Amino acid sequence: MEGTEGTGSVGACPPPADPDPLLQTLDKVFGFRDFRPGQEGIVRALSAGRDVFVLMPTGGGKSLCFQLPALTREGTAIVVSPLIALMKDQVDSLCQLGVAAACYHSALGAAESRQILARMHGGELDLLYVAPERLLSDGFLARLAEIDIALIAIDEAHCISQWGHDFRPEYLQLPQLRQHFPGVPLAALTATADPQTRRDIVERLGLQQAYTHVASFDRPNIRYTVVEKSRPFEQLQRFLNRHPNESGIVYALSRKRTEEIAGKLCAAGLRAAPYHAGLPDELRHTTQEAFLRDDLDIVVATVAFGMGIDKPNVRFVVHYDLPKNLESYYQETGRAGRDGLPSEALLLFGYGDIALVRGLIEKSENEEQIRIELHKLNAMVGYGEERGCRRRTLLGYFGEGLKEDCGNCDTCLDPPETFDATEDARKALSCVYRVGQRFGVGYVVEVLRGADNERVRRNNHQQLSTWGIGADKSSDHWSSLLRQLIHRGYLRQDIENYSVLKLTEQARPLLRGEETLELPVPRLRVKAVKKPKKSRGPVGDYDQALFERLRARRKQIADGQGIPPYMVFSDATLAEMAAVVPQTAQELLQINGVGLTKLERFGADFLEELGQAS
Repeated sequence: MEGTEGTGSVGACPPPADPDPLLQTLDKVFGFRDFRPGQEGIVRALSAGRDVFVLMPTGGGKSLCFQLPALTREGTAIVVSPLIALMKDQVDSLCQLGVAAACYHSALGAAESRQILARMHGGELDLLYVAPERLLSDGFLARLAEIDIALIAIDEAHCISQWGHDFRPEYLQLPQLRQHFPGVPLAALTATADPQTRRDIVERLGLQQAYTHVASFDRPNIRYTVVEKSRPFEQLQRFLNRHPNESGIVYALSRKRTEEIAGKLCAAGLRAAPYHAGLPDELRHTTQEAFLRDDLDIVVATVAFGMGIDKPNVRFVVHYDLPKNLESYYQETGRAGRDGLPSEALLLFGYGDIALVRGLIEKSENEEQIRIELHKLNAMVGYGEERGCRRRTLLGYFGEGLKEDCGNCDTCLDPPETFDATEDARKALSCVYRVGQRFGVGYVVEVLRGADNERVRRNNHQQLSTWGIGADKSSDHWSSLLRQLIHRGYLRQDIENYSVLKLTEQARPLLRGEETLELPVPRLRVKAVKKPKKSRGPVGDYDQALFERLRARRKQIADGQGIPPYMVFSDATLAEMAAVVPQTAQELLQINGVGLTKLERFGADFLEELGQAS
């Protein structure tokens, strides 16, 4: 499934004749002259009636992969989405582009529901967003049987898999869509899925012979930083001092903590508010709208906030507490910098949080789910302890290699000292081998440190040559070392077999004394990172003062129309305007993100501002 072509894609989409309706629609409706990497093959396959599986990171242009074919194929595209907020945000953005889109969900009144159904039956909708439980009701399936369906897109497709980080039982019935609509192309799309989750999605939905695109998980514009958690609110304040008047999200584990942090930030003069599932619906809606409209800078939230929010100018994401898994961490940090401009992700890493998260996981009554989630938590801890390039570790978790260190994380910008770990690594690898490659990290550490307990004696492992050879080092030292050996490919964890450790071929030269291994020295505190090179926009350096004036004009227009500023133009589009300084409508139309509908609605205002800068 790796790569941009994938299963069954060779020769599937011959070069189109000129003029190309897909490129014309891309330009006129969405305001883009070219596809982003990976988009074109997906769009052409789906437009040609093929099933597709798409794994593309947040901000990579995943939604356009089904929205564009929806506009060029006959009929209405049905988009399955798990949250009302997610549906509403995408529908509002499409409507600003002049696209006939609507969402059908339980929060609608009777009159509005009837109106949307009438538009659907009248063939007036290009796209209809619907929740899975509403879609699969007998009445709605019968309605769909009466209309032309252009395609069915399942967004957030990782929700269908028990291996996914956000499994939702209501998604389990979606495979029956193939039986109900055998001739309709099916698209499964997700931003976050490890290899096991990907296989599960494809198998459950029956996506045989599908065009498959697995994009790079790399978000090079995001700087990843991890610091040891110590006086966390002071750490947060120091970080926020570097981001005045910028949009950001702070994630915390509990509802109570979100309110405490938000209260302290407000007392410090910052525009902040809490967000969690226990707040009244009206207050949550008000907070979300204020954030989207740039009337609120910081939302302090539980994971209940952010899914499906397309706000592209979030400049930072802070994890005040440890996330449960790397999928959640990746998805939540991915809410920063969707516009491609420089952004930051800060994790406050504390060992006390590990026990807290583990306790939450173990409250489940599903032993299989507990096993899977504990494995994922261990990988999250390994990332927090990582002293090499963090991006390498993060991408490696999703099965993607990085040839060179990224140069844009705390450990690359401020490299830690290293030590010769060869001898300790050989001890650890030998112990994994001696215990038969049948045990996980915790047990191997017990044997290395010479634990004298019932389990060790029952296995007779106190007789092994590796029993107790690591007694001079702490459990944390050996756990960290084993996780680093996993990250570097010397060991692998068999997630489907209770996370037991197994040697890889890469371990052989190290065990035989044919190579040495250097690892970073664990450090208690990360120094202040050096500032990166001058930030640049999508087309190079731009006039920062003009950019701020364009932002002010955008806010004025958005407030007048009652929409979020990014639905007028994104920061990336404004940055390109500030770099190019177009003076005519035709020149403005050449800016990425400026389509015909937006030119007609907003062009005159921005040309007036740009004219003053010439």
